[in-house]
Amino acid sequence: MAATKHYANDYKYHAGFGNHFSSEALPDALPKGQNTPQVCPYNLYAEQLSGTAFTVDRKHNERTWFYRVRPSVCHTPFELSKTKTHLVGNYTDDRNVSVTPNQLRWSPFDIPTEPTDFVQGLHSIAGAGDVGVKHGMAVLVYAANKSMDDSAFYNSDGDFLFVPQQGRLDITTEFGKIMVHPNEICVIQRGIRYSVALPDGPSRGYICEVFNGTWSLPDLGPIGANGLANGRDFQTPVAAFSQEEKPFKIVNKYGGRLFEAKQDHTPFDVVAWHGNYAPYKYNLAHFNTINSVSFDHIDPSIFTVLTCKSEKPGVAVADFVIFPPRWSVQENTFRPPYFHRNCMSEFMGLIHGTYEAKQGGFVPGGASLHSMMTPHGPDAPTFAKASTEELKPMYIAKGTQAFMFESSMQLQPTHWALEESGKVQHDYFKAWQGLKSNFDPSWKFVAQE
Repeated sequence: MAATKHYANDYKYHAGFGNHFSSEALPDALPKGQNTPQVCPYNLYAEQLSGTAFTVDRKHNERTWFYRVRPSVCHTPFELSKTKTHLVGNYTDDRNVSVTPNQLRWSPFDIPTEPTDFVQGLHSIAGAGDVGVKHGMAVLVYAANKSMDDSAFYNSDGDFLFVPQQGRLDITTEFGKIMVHPNEICVIQRGIRYSVALPDGPSRGYICEVFNGTWSLPDLGPIGANGLANGRDFQTPVAAFSQEEKPFKIVNKYGGRLFEAKQDHTPFDVVAWHGNYAPYKYNLAHFNTINSVSFDHIDPSIFTVLTCKSEKPGVAVADFVIFPPRWSVQENTFRPPYFHRNCMSEFMGLIHGTYEAKQGGFVPGGASLHSMMTPHGPDAPTFAKASTEELKPMYIAKGTQAFMFESSMQLQPTHWALEESGKVQHDYFKAWQGLKSNFDPSWKFVAQE
């Protein structure tokens, strides 16, 4: 076996969102003036990874050129994995999902006691559409206690947006290395191979998967040129490579199922790359919050970090929305989220802290799902407190980070999420039962000055 060599600029990043980057782990490893010379520098192989069709317009075309020790095709045939999974690829099949309009809430999902790596710890929670026709989105959770040893994973079905809740993710990708902390997010697009290590031990988090389209920054409209998530704060890994020659397992999520192939060398042997199809991370603490400074609420779309647009303008396959620490100063206003029915589906999770619209039950590592046109809003204790407290400038959500995956699609929860997980809070509906009639027909309106 050849000696193991590592060449790594660990955890160094290119700055910017959607840029065309050029990255080299060795000097002059990128060909000059063309993509596929007859002989590449260092006798490397040229390989293109296309995230979009060749003929997509230039503005939306995404692809990257790798220059690697061996091409990624050097593996045995894929075979269906024998690992038991709780993954779903078709959310239109009643054998996989259930249909319910009820408000749903889950207690924190368990971290396994048996050795379980990231791939083994993936569970589909809810979704819409079918990966086979590249239309739809899904919500997953992961819970793991073991690093991926001598194995790599890639997803043929969609792009993953990671939201770690407990424990860092040390992710080695074909592009380089990414360290993702809780309160950071990471996007790894379809087709990219990576391995997840757990430097903090047992880890847990959430994932939003989109089957069609890609994540982008939302348009700002009247907000103008600045605000919300700024492109300069996104980070893409710098090229780093290994020459390990030992048995490696490649796991592919394809059609909602896992397939495995074998090879005798590391897949992380990319010495240089250039392109605009690359993974990235973002620190949610850098989000520049916009809010009302007079009265009433601005629509929660002002909290959108990333969006995956549909073909219908203004309507998203999925939005990633956060509710970060911020000042609340509105006058004569009920300040928590108002009671609401929505044409979108809303899946919420909590990274840390206490969400301002719920007094209990919604805790870090747990989740809720309010389906389209299903009513929801603050619980009875929150309503009572917010209706009577003194309205002064308050810094709210301190030490808290709640988020939402919002979709125009009707999300169907999986059988595992509703039944096998054992985490559904069947008494969730009681959160609103204490809301009594306060109607007073003799009430007189007093104009506000």
